[in-house]
Amino acid sequence: MPELPEVEVTRRSFADAIAGATIAALVLGKPLRWPLGVAPQALVGQRVVAVRRRGKYLLLDLQDGLLLIHLGMSGSLRFASGLPQRGPHDHFDMETDRGTLRLHDPRRFGAVVWAASEEHPHARKLLAGLGVEPLGEDFDFAAFHAGLRASRMPIKQLLLAGRLVVGVGNIYTSEVLFLAGIRPTTRASSIGPQRARRLHGAIREVLAQAVQLGGSTLRDFSSADGSAGHFQLQAHVYGREGQPCRLCATPVRMLRQGQRSSYFCPRCQRPLGVANSLRPWGAVLYCTFPPPSGRSH
Repeated sequence: MPELPEVEVTRRSFADAIAGATIAALVLGKPLRWPLGVAPQALVGQRVVAVRRRGKYLLLDLQDGLLLIHLGMSGSLRFASGLPQRGPHDHFDMETDRGTLRLHDPRRFGAVVWAASEEHPHARKLLAGLGVEPLGEDFDFAAFHAGLRASRMPIKQLLLAGRLVVGVGNIYTSEVLFLAGIRPTTRASSIGPQRARRLHGAIREVLAQAVQLGGSTLRDFSSADGSAGHFQLQAHVYGREGQPCRLCATPVRMLRQGQRSSYFCPRCQRPLGVANSLRPWGAVLYCTFPPPSGRSH
């Protein structure tokens, strides 16, 4: 599933190019997760003002209303002139005078929804329950720590829920918890101030690095200009079950939490109360370029 970094990378890849474009036509394919909510012809002639992001949603501001786009489990956007003929998994084309914005979504869990404003019931239903943006100025440590203390959920599942902080999906939650030295099964309320502050910083660091590296391309993700991501090439634990930890060489383990895979190092992420002198807290663990083959960081 595209997570916050992939959605932000997608936004940046076409936001400037589409701003000011006038909609010439909308072509819909098979039904997506939710209906468009307006007759396609009603949007013809509208101008695209800007492209924003809220959590995993892209918000295309129009002269009148906005489009909320969610990439679902397998969706990706392309924006270009002269795109090839629509394929069986291309379910939304927005043709403009500057190019065509196309949603490719093989599993059809994505959506494009029109709303008159962010206060419209369609928009409020999708956006009202989202937590704070982790890369924004409102991601306050005191409020974050209070949210941890108020929850008895395992920390992995609390982060995935998106109500405390939004957009930290399955890939990046595993990496964030590794960086903070916290096991994914740890009860959120048991995390003390020191570890909570490391976790708060790790969320910012991992997501910012992922955006810088173009997100993660595990199967078919690419940005709106066709570029693949590289973060997955230097993941410390995600997808590395049985392989040696890049810091201590202990084999990485995987467990299932709520039908999702969680990856962790049993030595670097010891249970609370067990000291770990090996962990270089505060060290920058992610480089800005994919590591050479056979090298670890």
